[in-house]
Amino acid sequence: MNEQETLPDGLVVVVKRDCATCAMVAPLLSDLGAAVYTQDDPTFPEGVAAIHDHDLEVSWHHDIETVPTLIKVEGGVEVERTVGWVRDEWRRLTGNPQLGDELPAFRPGCGSLSVDPDRVDALRARFSGDILKARRLELAELDDEMELLFDRGFTDGLPVMPPTAERVLRMLQGTKRAPDEVVAVVAPDLVELTVEKAAINAVMAGCKPEYLPWVLAAIEAVCSDEFNIHGVLATTMPVGPVIVCNGPGTRAIGMNSGVNAMGQGNRANLTIGRAVQLIIRNVGGGRPGEVDRATHGNPGKLSFCFAEREDDSPFTSLAVSRGCSPADNAVTVFAGEGPRCIVDQKVRTAEELANVFAACLRTLHNPKLVYGFDAILVIGPEHAHVCAEASWDRERLLAEIHQRLQLAGADLVWGAGGIADGVPEQFRDATLPKFRADGILLVHAGGSAGLFSAMIGGWVNGEMGSQPVTRLVAE
Repeated sequence: MNEQETLPDGLVVVVKRDCATCAMVAPLLSDLGAAVYTQDDPTFPEGVAAIHDHDLEVSWHHDIETVPTLIKVEGGVEVERTVGWVRDEWRRLTGNPQLGDELPAFRPGCGSLSVDPDRVDALRARFSGDILKARRLELAELDDEMELLFDRGFTDGLPVMPPTAERVLRMLQGTKRAPDEVVAVVAPDLVELTVEKAAINAVMAGCKPEYLPWVLAAIEAVCSDEFNIHGVLATTMPVGPVIVCNGPGTRAIGMNSGVNAMGQGNRANLTIGRAVQLIIRNVGGGRPGEVDRATHGNPGKLSFCFAEREDDSPFTSLAVSRGCSPADNAVTVFAGEGPRCIVDQKVRTAEELANVFAACLRTLHNPKLVYGFDAILVIGPEHAHVCAEASWDRERLLAEIHQRLQLAGADLVWGAGGIADGVPEQFRDATLPKFRADGILLVHAGGSAGLFSAMIGGWVNGEMGSQPVTRLVAE
């Protein structure tokens, strides 16, 4: 890191020629006895022995966001500053009660070159020092950076954004957490994931900096013992992390909870989920054909992330049902397969809706397999409207579905109905639930048109499988 230049004691002014306010105050500067730094033209201001901040190092290190900036320095330490032209402030800092009599009382300044969007990434990379610790890949002159990332196995089969230092440092602006803070230990290789490494993969996935806190919360949840990502990878079932996002922050970053919420087209949804999957691959070593042993897999293993449609939902949100407040930003991760559509265009009563949900959910994985698997039930707005009309809340709807899924053991034992799988003969006289009491996670999402809902089947639940995990999103 270049050693930060200490500003001289007294008054310091930072200006640029390409600023009308700087040009306005320029005639005053020769009489101030101030050290003047000019960002662009070394001959500006005329008649002043200005210091050319040609590489913008002084402006960067002293957080100059607006020019002109007038700074008062004592003992090498800044004690006060004012930005733009505010006549009373300039008079007070300079001790000259007649300064700028001929000028207006106020005029805003211009953006400093050190915060110019076309320059700021390069400046951050140049002057931020040894913040980044990750190993660097050296490219030969004729190397294609995109192909190199494919060749090194860093992609999910689709092109990724090359994680340059400028892009990674920009990504890190999305969180207050230190780059070297360990976020999680990522299975199967049990490698420590730092915020920096998460940012690298978020860059490759195409995230914006404001998405990074959501990526960090999701990967913390995925790497918990309860979620068991190692088991989720190693199973031959086609499951992967499904990420449901809740809270006002989902709207702030532009997540999709409506039309095509679980499909393509929304940058936040797709890149947050993709970043989590890339971290599992690139940091944890969870690659298909190695630890990842899914027989078929599913497209959601590239990315499966969406927001809940909370604003017009008749139900409490998933996050609130799991202990969060409505003001919290939170992610819930679930080991799930791809969604299956539930269709009922003629349903008009909540009872009819509970019937169709129960009938479809019974078929999950196998109509004779019970209790061992959880599910997400994604209710579309038109189906949700049927519940609202009947004043059925989350708890009532789930209770009605569970009641309809109390199944006779005689229909479930091995061989019954001509289906070999099922439960052992000892359960023939029992009544068995399709799902455990908290085994259906209800979410409201989707477009307003269409009497459709969806179900997402889970992997084995319980201590030997995977549990849904909810985490708050930190800044």
